[in-house]
Amino acid sequence: MTDSSASAADSAGLYPAERLELARKAAAGAGLDALLISPGADLRYLTGYQALPLERLTCLVVPTEGDAFLVVPALERPAALASPVGDLGIDITGFAETDNAYELIAGRLPAGVRRVAVDNHMWAEKLLAFTAALPRAEAVLAGEVLQELRMRKSPAEVAALRRAGAAIDRVHRRMGEWLRPGRTEREVARDIADAILATDHVTVDFVIVASGPNGASPHHEVSDRVVRTGDPVVVDIGGTTEDGYCSDSTRTYAVGEPHPDFRELYDVLQRAQHAQVEAVRPGITAEALDAVGRDIIAGAGYGEHFIHRTGHGIGLETHEEPYIVAGSERPLEPGMAFSIEPGIYLPGRFGARIEDIAVCTENSGERLNLTGRDLVVLPG
Repeated sequence: MTDSSASAADSAGLYPAERLELARKAAAGAGLDALLISPGADLRYLTGYQALPLERLTCLVVPTEGDAFLVVPALERPAALASPVGDLGIDITGFAETDNAYELIAGRLPAGVRRVAVDNHMWAEKLLAFTAALPRAEAVLAGEVLQELRMRKSPAEVAALRRAGAAIDRVHRRMGEWLRPGRTEREVARDIADAILATDHVTVDFVIVASGPNGASPHHEVSDRVVRTGDPVVVDIGGTTEDGYCSDSTRTYAVGEPHPDFRELYDVLQRAQHAQVEAVRPGITAEALDAVGRDIIAGAGYGEHFIHRTGHGIGLETHEEPYIVAGSERPLEPGMAFSIEPGIYLPGRFGARIEDIAVCTENSGERLNLTGRDLVVLPG
């Protein structure tokens, strides 16, 4: 993924300059003196800069009093300037190999800093270096502040997720080219990964091809098991697009006619997933949405075999807030995007999962993955 991947027009929509001010206000409201953001999704969200995670420090500093600035290794400054961060009008300071970047940042923060927030994925060695440079400051997680901004997607972000969904749908529609008896899961996955990269993605984030009894393990990836006639096969795939936004969709296929017990299981799962998609609307809580599908599955006698949450938020990361899970009383709001992916898993036999990305709209919900959810039976 290149630092200057998005066009200027796309960057203005996906990475607007006002996010820095929103983050500053949110940090001040949380009683923080500054945000310290290293390479990752938070940095890209705030600036559009997809910085390389290096042993040298790259850090966006957002003081609650004063202007934001970016500190980068001197050799990375041209890449930063060429990225969307170069259009934000903030200071980009490059430091030399012999400079202490942590002390440089500490010296530019307002006097009396007592509480700073670091991004949730900052490397431990960098956090410890900041602790040494700011010995009187408490370090907390910035996720508590930034997740409230990131989980409510703008129209431009929803459009980016819609494009990502359409791209991964095109890969699923080609599954019959690769999935057939006699091929190993690994061989099928290799073809899928190539297709993801050829279909508007710049990285492959994961490929799950789980055939037969392997389908009963939700996070099975691939193995050298040979696909057999009659096998159900769970295919869960996703990647990151040039925009920086992620795709994630699961469909379950059958290679030849599956066992009647699987047909029965799949029909229950399809009803549950459809009901959950239809239930998306502002105000419904995450746990209530989880219960819509879970109750249908439990009512059919498969409750103990739905062993994970209904879904996860998605955006610049495949997994982010909000999580659609029992115990979460968070009400859904317009702009929240998340997966709806109930599954039923019978150990030693087979499993099935159906996953769509959905976004909460002003009145209901929109499904961003538009391939059919009927069981697709491929030639066996």
